Amino acid sequence: MSIKIYNTLTRQKETFQPIEEGKVKMYVCGPTVYNYIHIGNARPAIVFDTVRRYFEYQGYEVEYALNFTDVDDKLIKAANEMNEEVPDIAERFIKAYKEDVGAFGIREAVHHPRVTENMDEIIEFIQTLVDKGHAYESGGDVYFRTRSFDSYGKLSHQSIDELRSGARIEVGEKKEDPIDFTLWKSAKDNEISWESPWSKGRPGWHIECSAMAKKYLGDTIDIHAGGQDLTFPHHENEIAQSEACNDKTFANYWMHNGYINIENEKMSKSLGNFVLVNDIIKQHDPQVIRFFMLTVHYRHPINFSEALLQGAKSSLERIKNAHQNLEHRKQSSTNLNGKDEEWLTKLEEFKQRFMDEMNDDFNTANAISVLFDITKEANVYLQSSHTSQEVIEAFQKAIVDLAGVLGVQIEEADELLDDEIDALIQERIDARKNRDFQRADEIRDNLKERNIILEDTPQGTRWKRG
Repeated sequence: MSIKIYNTLTRQKETFQPIEEGKVKMYVCGPTVYNYIHIGNARPAIVFDTVRRYFEYQGYEVEYALNFTDVDDKLIKAANEMNEEVPDIAERFIKAYKEDVGAFGIREAVHHPRVTENMDEIIEFIQTLVDKGHAYESGGDVYFRTRSFDSYGKLSHQSIDELRSGARIEVGEKKEDPIDFTLWKSAKDNEISWESPWSKGRPGWHIECSAMAKKYLGDTIDIHAGGQDLTFPHHENEIAQSEACNDKTFANYWMHNGYINIENEKMSKSLGNFVLVNDIIKQHDPQVIRFFMLTVHYRHPINFSEALLQGAKSSLERIKNAHQNLEHRKQSSTNLNGKDEEWLTKLEEFKQRFMDEMNDDFNTANAISVLFDITKEANVYLQSSHTSQEVIEAFQKAIVDLAGVLGVQIEEADELLDDEIDALIQERIDARKNRDFQRADEIRDNLKERNIILEDTPQGTRWKRG
């Protein structure tokens, strides 16, 4: 059974052919960790976690990498404003990122490379480009010689002359050509920096992903993914760097998710509609947000609004209710001896339809429609006077398994009693006093998974159900 992926590079759907049979090497551009992530950052996290889950559902082993940019201009600015060190800010917001996306049921990547932990590899990568004539040093900075890479512009489908007409040299830059881009920046006074053959400084943004993808996944990877806004210049520059350095194709498939609008307007701080994940998951069930994100095909723009979220909540409840109705019949009925192969056959057809939709460029919107069809049939089946435990359980399994492919949890976790929560909170307090921060974090994460939100205040730890 073949999976088709829309490849941004070729602008057409292509049958997925892995480099190594049964394995997928997938690199997703992660956040710059200078603040809490916004809802736009959540979309690629949810989308590509779902892609990963579906590959695994089909039996692939997925080596999934998502990086953290833990040093750049934004982090340095934030450090100066907060009077903190860059590593401390990065660590805080990496932790916040993991907590926020964890609320959506997004699983940890196999690799979470950080720029600061891969500086030797980044410097070596830049040196190779210099040695090959694809890069040059100028005043302590290093630039990529864009015209040295003949196929520059192939991802964004722009010619180099079109790109040059819009390019300019910023104050302080010493480029040979306006379209050249930075690989290494010499540090200003009192900035975080690393020693290099050219100057004390830090990497440019684009080079980080090329070096880390090479280190963790190899010269050529199966899939490189990220938001649509990264297509140019970030991913275009990654291709140029990587293929100039390695003399090999960088990624066979490029996937990009569409933009998010807020109440039909582009999200921006100036419009006051900038939605942080850390805030929105306190107001709405994160599972509903995840479900909502998947009701639109990942390549299409999506409009985020209160009304649409409420609609997604109602839709998800319909699926959950169908599962609960099946469970109620199973628990309450004394006559479950019927058997109807026709219903089991129908369910197999539904599962095949679900896979057909997901095989068509991960069309989660249509796959969710199949889930609705299953719940409708389940409700029809329950109206029959002759039901069987086998068919009821088959319906339940289909609903749970297929929703699980989307990362949506149908079966409710056992609800904790108030005194159980209080006992766990006290254990967490004791763990923190004893500096057992790992256990404290485990308790917090466990409670969060069970929809219990903790708030540490000067008056003590409070909790509420999400």
